[in-house]
Amino acid sequence: MTWVLWPIEILYSMLWHAKSFLYATGVLTSHKIEATVIVVGNVVAGGGGKTPLTIALVHHLKQQGYKVGVVSRGFGRTASHIQSVSESSSPEQVGDEPLLIFEKCQVPVTVGAHRVAAAQQLLQEHPDVKVIVCDDGLQHGALARDIEICVMDALGIGNGHLLPAGPLREPWPRKVDLLLHTQTKSLPEGFESTRTLAPEVRNAKGQLKSLVALQTQAVEVVCGIAKPDAFKTMLLSQQLQIAHFTALPDHDNFLNWQAQAPELPLLCTEKDAVKLWRSHPEAYAVTLHFEPETQFWNAFDAMFKARHRYH
Repeated sequence: MTWVLWPIEILYSMLWHAKSFLYATGVLTSHKIEATVIVVGNVVAGGGGKTPLTIALVHHLKQQGYKVGVVSRGFGRTASHIQSVSESSSPEQVGDEPLLIFEKCQVPVTVGAHRVAAAQQLLQEHPDVKVIVCDDGLQHGALARDIEICVMDALGIGNGHLLPAGPLREPWPRKVDLLLHTQTKSLPEGFESTRTLAPEVRNAKGQLKSLVALQTQAVEVVCGIAKPDAFKTMLLSQQLQIAHFTALPDHDNFLNWQAQAPELPLLCTEKDAVKLWRSHPEAYAVTLHFEPETQFWNAFDAMFKARHRYH
């Protein structure tokens, strides 16, 4: 089937190289903002672990005393203007992932398709912010960056072809500052990380249950994420008995979804909970603990120390 899409892939490649040439020759310019910019992205279409790493980076930098903000496109939101995330924001206004980042990190988060304008607005509203982490945006050349981090899941670069013949958004290999594998290592280079589930789950009412306690009964699971099979595999590894598993499209709003077995405990991801809890506050959100290896943090800290210029 790849050969059928080959002509479109060639056209996509030509457009990508033309855009790269325009940036290289100065026809298109990258805009530098008054903060250290860390871009987290991937070279394949779909989820690869960008948001978990963004959250981990923000926590890591906050622990060192840095004032951090986050910029995101806010995929799936209905609004088009640049908007700052607040406690009253809805997923439709700002997107589910920016809302999750805001709730878990408690830092300024601004969403907008134009990353430069979004970053500038964030700095205007929060002049004490000196570091901006951009959740996605590896291919968004308009925003100059100090550190580029590419994440890669177990599928790696797939068949190695560009869209639509393959999963690649741009040719690989390409130069990045750090490469982090968020699941099983798919390339010889790069750092590794671990993904584990928290021992307890929580619903919108603040009620807690342990995963061990849930092993004694059947559960229902629903999610609207890019890689639902990975979530299901992690739940099964905890010896959970999944009676019903529903995988909705990534960023689904759950407005038309109904539980198949309302009498069973309902599980979802934290990303899904920001939307699902509006109609199903009884649903238990499963927290993912994502931790890059120590060597990654050592390399990142050395690079950040050398490139951070705002104090």
